[in-house]
Amino acid sequence: MHKHELHIGNMIRQELRLQRRSVVWLAEQLHCNRSNAYKILEREDMDTALLRRISKALNCDFFLRISQVGF
Repeated sequence: MHKHELHIGNMIRQELRLQRRSVVWLAEQLHCNRSNAYKILEREDMDTALLRRISKALNCDFFLRISQVGF
């Protein structure tokens, strides 16, 4: 993944697919509605508190993945 390819929402969407989990499942984990969960997946970036909650829900360290992307 190159710098110009970094899109956090896409990374989350990919992990959801790998884990065979739905956006509805993610919404339940985040205690938000499905519409908001879909909006999260459209984001290129997001605040660290939200990303931490998503990382915890998916048991996936997105911070590590982001840090491994070349600058």
